[in-house]
Amino acid sequence: PVLLLERGRAWPTGPNSKTFPVPTNPDKRLLWHRSARQLFGRPMDVEPYVGLVDTVPGDNIYALAPTGLGGGSLIYQGMSLEPIQSVFEEHFPAQLDWARMHRVHYPRVAKMLKLAVAPDALVRSAPYAAARIFARRAKAAGLPVSKIPMPIDWSYAQAELRGEMKASYTNGAGSLGVNKGGKHSVDVTYLKQAQATGRLEIRTLHDVAEIRRLPDGRWQLEVNRTDLTGRTLERQIITTRSLIMSAGSVHTTRMLVRAQATGAVTDLPDALGAGWGTNADRIYTWTSPTDSFGTSQGGPVVYGSLNWQDPKHAHTLIQASIPPFGADMHTTMLVGYGVSRDRGRFRYDSARDEAVLHWPKNGDAGIQWGHIHRTATKIVGPEGMLMDTNKVVNSTWHALGGACMGTVCDLSGRVRGQRGLYVIDGALLPGNA
Repeated sequence: PVLLLERGRAWPTGPNSKTFPVPTNPDKRLLWHRSARQLFGRPMDVEPYVGLVDTVPGDNIYALAPTGLGGGSLIYQGMSLEPIQSVFEEHFPAQLDWARMHRVHYPRVAKMLKLAVAPDALVRSAPYAAARIFARRAKAAGLPVSKIPMPIDWSYAQAELRGEMKASYTNGAGSLGVNKGGKHSVDVTYLKQAQATGRLEIRTLHDVAEIRRLPDGRWQLEVNRTDLTGRTLERQIITTRSLIMSAGSVHTTRMLVRAQATGAVTDLPDALGAGWGTNADRIYTWTSPTDSFGTSQGGPVVYGSLNWQDPKHAHTLIQASIPPFGADMHTTMLVGYGVSRDRGRFRYDSARDEAVLHWPKNGDAGIQWGHIHRTATKIVGPEGMLMDTNKVVNSTWHALGGACMGTVCDLSGRVRGQRGLYVIDGALLPGNA
């Protein structure tokens, strides 16, 4: 049997559900109670809650760490791309077999998440004007354009157009979670299937405060059981022979680095905390005086431009819907990401008793300004205006690395020199995906 500890809450969906916050008027459900009290530079003075996003400040960057049963899959758009062989082999350890990944593992994930691209009939509808404009402009600029596989049941969006469901996909209102369902997030796919075996127990609102290795080789966890405000109701001690870390790149790395520094776990690899990257995230608003993107923008994502011909500078630009504001603002969203050699590191700060993220001041500048921004500029044209949100507050939604394969872990996630300790989340990936 397996015990899964989740510090956040479950976020069930269904007809007429109001589980997730409204993106045009976010409330306490958006922010984790120990988070920095801001998002994208906007202060958020809300009462404590076990909300969806933990904003973690570091030197020169904020790392946004989703929280809840299902993790980032609850609120991320869900773009699911398989890298081509040349890009994969440029940035992952040579021992990792792309051919096997391509033949076995990527298709297995696609089947589990029920990946699908938006149907043509849906894309031709009025709410998807922004997607069509993006594709037309990218093609006119000589850039590659393709539909993006998404973990979405697009029949929900089609039902919205027929008036059978309240709008969420067709007006961008589901950007902080889709209340009515139709999104194949981890909680309703992998975790649901695992629970059906009868061998998985899930405990939500269980926050792991500390991990240590006992003299007999077992792992000990100090756990706080909390209420929905984050208030501790009970302190628990749990021991196990096998500990699988899957708290996300930021928090898996922070916990392990702190355990190493305090002596709770000795002989961890020296590279622990290093190799951390942002996937070169870039989020823009694109305003076009000559284009009507519509009062409601269908999403989450339909088209992207995959510029992967040069593996050393591979990057992607996608168009994403923005929430409805009641008027055509002639504005939509572009998101860019790509490969970068720049890396940050988590180091233990004894005064704060926590691992702190250090990111280089101009990290990712080469790929972002030399390639991602140039591609975005080609798409929007001379009359278009780009507002780079990362210049306002440098942040990433796609934190990767910290316990990287090849330096800290083997290719299966086993931490070197630590029997029974595994890492299976984004911390395993060396800075790019």
